[in-house]
Amino acid sequence: MEMKTEVITVNDQKWKEYTLVNNNGMAVSILDFGGIITKILTPDRDGKLENVVIGFDNYKDYLDNPGYFGALIGRVAGRVENGQFEINGKTYQLPKNEGENHLHGGEPGFHKSIWSVVPFENTEEIGLTLTLNSPDGENGYPGNLRMTVTYTLTNDNALSITYEGVADQKTVLTSTNHSYFNLSGNLESDIQEHEITLDSSKFVELDEQLIPTGDIVNVDNTAFDFRQGRQMKDGVSSSYKQNLVANHGYDHYFLFDHSKDVSAVVRDKESGRELKVITDQPGVVMYTSNNLPEGLKLRERESAQYLGLCLETQASPASIHHDGFPSVWLEKDEKYFAKTTFVFGVSE
Repeated sequence: MEMKTEVITVNDQKWKEYTLVNNNGMAVSILDFGGIITKILTPDRDGKLENVVIGFDNYKDYLDNPGYFGALIGRVAGRVENGQFEINGKTYQLPKNEGENHLHGGEPGFHKSIWSVVPFENTEEIGLTLTLNSPDGENGYPGNLRMTVTYTLTNDNALSITYEGVADQKTVLTSTNHSYFNLSGNLESDIQEHEITLDSSKFVELDEQLIPTGDIVNVDNTAFDFRQGRQMKDGVSSSYKQNLVANHGYDHYFLFDHSKDVSAVVRDKESGRELKVITDQPGVVMYTSNNLPEGLKLRERESAQYLGLCLETQASPASIHHDGFPSVWLEKDEKYFAKTTFVFGVSE
């Protein structure tokens, strides 16, 4: 195993990029800025190593990063309706950074913070421990929060992300990583032909602003039924209202049944690459980059709609305003813990 480091100067900031390499040559590059995964090199069926995530060509573009490429998200991943919640009768107002709503923790948020990084390595794994102190009142959130995120790469081509947090007041917290996966390699094609399997029989209905209505819908007889696997393009061509709401695709929270050890599988037949997702989280926001702006200069090409697939494992911000959803509430001194593992391989 090997770890490489590179200092990158962006405007007046010095960032450090760490590249974790296992014994198979799989490599994962991560910035201390935003904990951003900038690239993941994995082999196709012929052993050819190529990048399988979206990343900018110029690192300066991560300063804006409207698509949250590769970034850690928090304090709350997803949308908070009207950017408001109440604790013990007190209303907390978060920045409205997407219309009338709050998205992905606001600015700067986890995705634009410099994290402290401690590398580690042993015979079985190599990784980074990232820590961040988010002060009471940052972006309107209550409580001083200490956050620890650990990235671990093994020789089984598995990348684990562990999230831990504790706050000195009751608050809300659900964190995730916002990587856009594309298993074709080096963004050779979009993801419409990717086949996705989800261990999920229910998803959360959205309104026109992509805010949960409070209803949980059964996937039966819809383009949201991924239990036996289906191609992403089914949602693009679907006339089902929930696909139309998401601009011809998916931007929805799927509740895991947790009937299987593996919660999600993504396959690209052309390259042979396969991605398995193993998680303790209650669900995942599957976003198929339906609203990805065109013309962003990425490492391999310019951005385009449907170029990447986000699998944002997390609890649901809908729990702030509706009963019956996986909770994002965190009590004072309660320990937050979440773990998701992405296993890269080749399908048989």
